[in-house]
Amino acid sequence: MAARSLFRSRLAAPIALTAGLILMPKRSVHAESSLSENVESLDNPQLRKPIYDDSTQTPVSSTPAPKALTSTPTSTAPTPTDRLTARISKSRLFLHKYAAVTEDKTNDVITKAFNLEHSFTSTIASLAPPKQSGEKLIPGGIYVLIAAMGSSILVRNRNILLRASFPVAVGIGAGWALIPVTMRNVGDLAWTYEERFPVIADTHLRVKESVTRFVQTGIAHSKMGVGMVEDKLGEARDKVDDWVKQGK
Repeated sequence: MAARSLFRSRLAAPIALTAGLILMPKRSVHAESSLSENVESLDNPQLRKPIYDDSTQTPVSSTPAPKALTSTPTSTAPTPTDRLTARISKSRLFLHKYAAVTEDKTNDVITKAFNLEHSFTSTIASLAPPKQSGEKLIPGGIYVLIAAMGSSILVRNRNILLRASFPVAVGIGAGWALIPVTMRNVGDLAWTYEERFPVIADTHLRVKESVTRFVQTGIAHSKMGVGMVEDKLGEARDKVDDWVKQGK
């Protein structure tokens, strides 16, 4: 009995191995595929794929994706906060605009004031005589002022036209005599302003020409008068000499 059972156990292993080889399917079946697909893959070798193939992709579902839910339209009317924000923004822009304009105007006024001050100081400084001229403005100007004021006393009983013009003429004459360089600078400055108005410039030129001609005529007449006086004195001296000679 023991020998028979040992023989049966030895014979059972080869029989089981042979049966497994006979019954083992020759085609692989995919775990993810359906029964019909597995049957087709068994019939078609090109559709045969291993179970653990990494390149296999899950089939895309043919069912369409659900459409996104349409949101209900919200109200576009501005809220009180939005209206308040807009009003504050407009007010700030308005204030900023006029503040910028006011600042620009103030800067322009200050710039013009500085330029005017610089022009005035530079003009006054240009009237002073240079150091090499040896002319002193302080005592010369005082002398010119005294001469003009003193001349007004001489014509205090005359008409108003003479009382107004005579001190000016005496002051100008004294200025040209005492501070000629300063008077020349003043004349050049006055001429630059007169050139802006042709009528005044032409009048100035005519008056200057008339005065120059009058002065030159006066100098010539004075020279003639001096010559005539000298001639008369010479004749008188000759007559006196003759009278003295006759008396001897």
